[in-house]
Amino acid sequence: MSKQWIFVGLVIAGVAAGATIMTRVGSEVAPVQVGATAPEFRAIDLASGDSVSLHQRYRGKVTLVNIWATWCVPCRVEMPAMEQLYAALAPRGFAVAAVSIDEGPPEDVRKFGAQFKLTFDLLQDRSTRIQQLYQTTGVPESFLLDRNGVIIKRVIGAHDWNSAANRALVERLLAEPGA
Repeated sequence: MSKQWIFVGLVIAGVAAGATIMTRVGSEVAPVQVGATAPEFRAIDLASGDSVSLHQRYRGKVTLVNIWATWCVPCRVEMPAMEQLYAALAPRGFAVAAVSIDEGPPEDVRKFGAQFKLTFDLLQDRSTRIQQLYQTTGVPESFLLDRNGVIIKRVIGAHDWNSAANRALVERLLAEPGA
């Protein structure tokens, strides 16, 4: 048998093995989409320095998970609207988990929050693992979760979270009971 046919056989065997592995592993990776439960993650709460869990910290709350960075211009554009929505609806159980993927020191993210007078939770994931968990395409990217942690809305890019339509959606979610 020639070396060429041995090589072809090895390539075919490799492709078959890869397809088998991808079929088994790929079925275990659930897509992050509307209707799915938001993936669990841990990040550093910049107010306390503690590592916090999405599922524990925000259990029972309507939560906007926003993945962003201080160097991102569209992120700067949407932050004031997020703050306005949060200020209006936080007393009723609305939360914002703004997860910075900045790899620099936490103080840079805190300064950003102070500059924009942000009062919602500023978290930081210096490992940027949240981008893989949430299968993001860039920043900003946001996920609106109901009280049960189910993704109701996914938005790629800057968004007016304080618009009448978004406020009505969040108010409707706040009116629904959690599990």
